[in-house]
Amino acid sequence: MHDDTSKSTSDDNKDEPEGRRQRLRRRMREWQIGQQVTRGLAYGVGSGAVSLIVLWAQARY
Repeated sequence: MHDDTSKSTSDDNKDEPEGRRQRLRRRMREWQIGQQVTRGLAYGVGSGAVSLIVLWAQARY
């Protein structure tokens, strides 16, 4: 039983750098997804505003 705990401790030490890499990858992925959502929202709002301006201009003239 003592061997099992020493194995898990040595495994934990081996997994620690990999865990850091995985966390970094996850954070980068989340950041990229957030950027895409922000860009999509900005594009949607911008195109909606342009459409409203065009409709307003057509109705006015």
